[in-house]
Amino acid sequence: MRFSFLDLFSGIGGFRIPLEKNGGICKGHSEIDKNCLKIYDENFKTNGSYLGDITKLKEPPKVDLVVGGVPCQAWSVAGSKKGFDDPRGKLWMDCFKVIKKSKPKAFMFENVKGLYDNRNKSSLNLILDEFKKCGYDVFHKLLNSYDFGLPQNRDRLFIVGIQKKFNANFYFPSPVKDVTPLYKIFHDIKYKESFFNKKKFLPRDLFGERIPVSRNRFQRPDELNDFFIFCDTRNGHSTIHSWELLKTSKREKEICLKILKNRRKKEFGEWDGNPISYKNLKKLIPKLKETELKKLVKKNILLQEEDKRYELAHTKNSAGIFGVYRVFLPQSEVFATITATENRDFIATEYINGKNKDKYKENFINNIYAKKKFRMISGRESARLQGFPENFKIHENDKVAKRQFGNAVPTNVVGAVIKEILKTNILN
Repeated sequence: MRFSFLDLFSGIGGFRIPLEKNGGICKGHSEIDKNCLKIYDENFKTNGSYLGDITKLKEPPKVDLVVGGVPCQAWSVAGSKKGFDDPRGKLWMDCFKVIKKSKPKAFMFENVKGLYDNRNKSSLNLILDEFKKCGYDVFHKLLNSYDFGLPQNRDRLFIVGIQKKFNANFYFPSPVKDVTPLYKIFHDIKYKESFFNKKKFLPRDLFGERIPVSRNRFQRPDELNDFFIFCDTRNGHSTIHSWELLKTSKREKEICLKILKNRRKKEFGEWDGNPISYKNLKKLIPKLKETELKKLVKKNILLQEEDKRYELAHTKNSAGIFGVYRVFLPQSEVFATITATENRDFIATEYINGKNKDKYKENFINNIYAKKKFRMISGRESARLQGFPENFKIHENDKVAKRQFGNAVPTNVVGAVIKEILKTNILN
């Protein structure tokens, strides 16, 4: 089936790849980032289809379908979170204008999970209502790229509109069963059969009497986690603390853990993590001397506030510890969400295991961290995590390439959604 489409906020072509694969013909694309336009032109035969800045677009082409990944920083946790007060949030108004003038049979827009959050519910409802006023039945759903064959935990909001006159039965796609482990994405990691011979544990052996409610869908209650997180404010069998990486005594480790476990208690303050005075720490830790705390300050494990209270030095989770936030193991079925700002997420280049949770962590620190057998991902690997084909030409500057793919839409998800739109036959 052939259909025409308009590619708004085209970036480097994340929408265009799956649309063309399914019979789409691009009649125009709009983008203002010069680096993105350079890569877009290198990969597609644009044939003069560039429409310029969407805010200055007066007469958009008549097409069957309009798509776009509206700049998301206005609602993103990694961005400004200013919503419609951010100029990038106002770009939705330009989308409404294009839809009203082009009158496509359908449209598909993508945005960050943050727009779906309760704090932005009124903004999302405004967007949906405006599209409905344009004469469309509107559908929206969070879709995760992991559910469509990509080993990346990437939740994104998809909004689909179909002209009301078609009275179409549209349904969002169901997840696929195929899972791609990371070692297939990162080619310098050799396959081992032992990757998949994971030992099963009783949940209480990993978590004690209570499984933490904060665990995500990729963490199984009877298996060791496939990643390690560097964080001083939380605890767990695959959490790495600064006092485990630096030379510290058993006593110093006990002091740090006591602070970690008590800093969130309301008796020490109203915040989700509070400094604690030496006087209060003495009540928690038998025979504590302030010189012990001072030594931990010198090691950059503790901080002493102006009011003399003590707090952990590494409390910003996304910053990690000593430049490392998360390290994923080769057997993992998922990597962290890649972003334009490039999180401190790494891939281990060797596989480790452990007969119990303590040995597992010890093996990681000694064999992966201490030996520096982990690295950041490349631009090409970012492309693979987003479903871009191997022959896709990427920016020669790896940093720029990673930023572009961090802003891109996962092609597998777009491909799954367009197939569902095609099933309605409205583009026929």
